[in-house]
Parts: sequence; structure tokens; C-alpha cells
Amino acid sequence: MHAHDQTPAVPDVGNGHDATTTERGSFAVARCVCGWAGPARRSRDRARLDAAGHMAAPPGGRGA
Repeated sequence: MHAHDQTPAVPDVGNGHDATTTERGSFAVARCVCGWAGPARRSRDRARLDAAGHMAAPPGGRGA
């Protein structure tokens, strides 16, 4: 895996969630250490927004 294939999406805020974006071909996917994964996106920015939304959601609504 290349260094640019996995980039931090949002900083870890100490709540057990650490979301990153991973590139697979022409798609980017947001993933979290809790097991959550967003949809595959062609836009890296959209994948980062998915990750940020997951991190900002209330604990019961994280879709884990």
C-alpha cells in the first residue's frame, strides 16, 4: 500500500473513533476503527465528509 492510499480524514477526538479514507482504484472509502465504513465515492472530499459526519454523529447514530 502506498502512503497516499490511506490518509487521515479527521483527527481522533478520543472517543474510540478514528476515521480515515482509503483509496481503491478510482474510489475512496471512509472507514473507522469501530467497524463503520461509508459508501465508495469517486470524490475523496465526499469520502472525507462521510468520515467527518460519522465522527460528529451522536453515539447512538454512528451506524456502527
